[in-house]
Amino acid sequence: MSCRIPIFQPMEGSGGADAHLQPGKEPTPEQEDAPQDGHDSMGKPALEPSVPEGLQLMEGTHAGVVREELQPMGRTDIGEVHGGLSSVGGTPHWSRGRLVWLGLNFYLFIDTFHWYEDEDAYIYTRIMLGSTLAWARASATCLNFNCMLILLPVSRNLTSFLRGASICCGGALRRQLDKNIAFHKMVAYGIAVNATIHIVAHLINIERYHTSQSKEAGELRNKLSGLGKSPNESYLNPIRTYETNTTGEVLTTIAGITGVVITVALILIMTSSTELIRRSCYEVFWYTHHLFVVFFIGLIIHGMGQLVRGQTSQSLLLHNVTYCKDHYLEWENATQCPLPQFSGSKPVAWKWVLSPMVLYICERIVRFWRFQQEVVITKVVTHSSGVLELHMKKHGFKMGPGQYIFLQCPSVSQLEWHPFTLTSAPEEDFFSVHIRVAGDWTAALFKAFGAEEKVFKELWMLPRLAVDGPYGSATTDVFHYRVSVCIAAGIGVTPFASILKSIWYKCCNPNTVLVLQKVGGKVYRSIKKFHK
Repeated sequence: MSCRIPIFQPMEGSGGADAHLQPGKEPTPEQEDAPQDGHDSMGKPALEPSVPEGLQLMEGTHAGVVREELQPMGRTDIGEVHGGLSSVGGTPHWSRGRLVWLGLNFYLFIDTFHWYEDEDAYIYTRIMLGSTLAWARASATCLNFNCMLILLPVSRNLTSFLRGASICCGGALRRQLDKNIAFHKMVAYGIAVNATIHIVAHLINIERYHTSQSKEAGELRNKLSGLGKSPNESYLNPIRTYETNTTGEVLTTIAGITGVVITVALILIMTSSTELIRRSCYEVFWYTHHLFVVFFIGLIIHGMGQLVRGQTSQSLLLHNVTYCKDHYLEWENATQCPLPQFSGSKPVAWKWVLSPMVLYICERIVRFWRFQQEVVITKVVTHSSGVLELHMKKHGFKMGPGQYIFLQCPSVSQLEWHPFTLTSAPEEDFFSVHIRVAGDWTAALFKAFGAEEKVFKELWMLPRLAVDGPYGSATTDVFHYRVSVCIAAGIGVTPFASILKSIWYKCCNPNTVLVLQKVGGKVYRSIKKFHK
């Protein structure tokens, strides 16, 4: 039986194969907005397969793999799509997941809002601040909730572990995990919205604290603002006099200082995450994104300022707030109206973010451990149009077709990690990537491997590479169906090299029982042409 590997033959002028991400394309699952200086170098290849006897080829269309099971009575079962475009089978599940997230946010906001609007301990606080107290606290709860979630989608090893767990294989959860970066961005928007509400509400609160010290505020608000001047009293109003400079006063408190730090960090992170910044100056995005460390530290400390204060539980037992709020002239004179005592709320942000932070620290430790593992470069091939092919080996490395890795070259950059689709098959004793020169990092890597000079280099003279991965959902489901239609648009072509090789190896192995009987494919130069 004749076995030849199916190959994508690029059209004239397309020049080689590139396994790097294309700028402007939505990253594949688990890719943390890594440097995107690769381009679609495969052009519009024509699928020219040479396949073993018994495996038929048919035509089809899309960036990924559509699984179609032929059934009686002409019915078809379409599975999800893996590749550069959105998942056909995953879209309803993703919308459902988005609704769950929104529902939880609305529930937490409304529940916290009503609690601060109805709780007796905050009656006097509400007299001074009004409904902005509830707005500030409700948004803070949602802010903590989203900060708890924000690190989980970018924990690549965690999502890979969950995807590989038997309980979620083929289920709705796996489809949610395939949208982890989109979820990360959505949670970030949630943080931005709730942070804005929180900031605006507290700015109004500070102003209302200040006006409560004026004569126009009324006797009750004046009396509440005057509490805390004697040793046996506790204050409610942090602005102690009407002449106090509120800006200076706030910036001398823990809540004020950390609030400014958190806000600045969040603004820098959000603005540098725009597509324009990521594509034109990735280093700015990368460095500012690591301000999340400052953000989380500030978030934990922020609540220690205890800017918002409420009546203590002991004081509520002695001080009949329902009666005394209307008879404030009797305070200290009536038995049921002793002076109310106030205290700040205990910080709770750490309870929300502690577990995700520990998981993320473990994630970084695993990545560092992988960085230390030796990667042996076995072959380097320079192709036309500035395409570099690298063959590598690493102890314990196991991959699936369609997965990707992160590469780092310390001699080029100590910090940058770039994602590349694997072009080798799992059945081979090495793993490979194709890298096209399309940016500063890839150009420096090309030069470091001596590809520009076109001179032979001994393997021991080549620069060290570090590999993290593999990641992404393997397209192994393609083998579970009798008919598979492979469709690619733009850079979505690159996983096909691994998929087609794996099909070839399976067909050539007489011990492999292969359900797959027909394979079809069609490739588009760009996603725009695919949509046309």
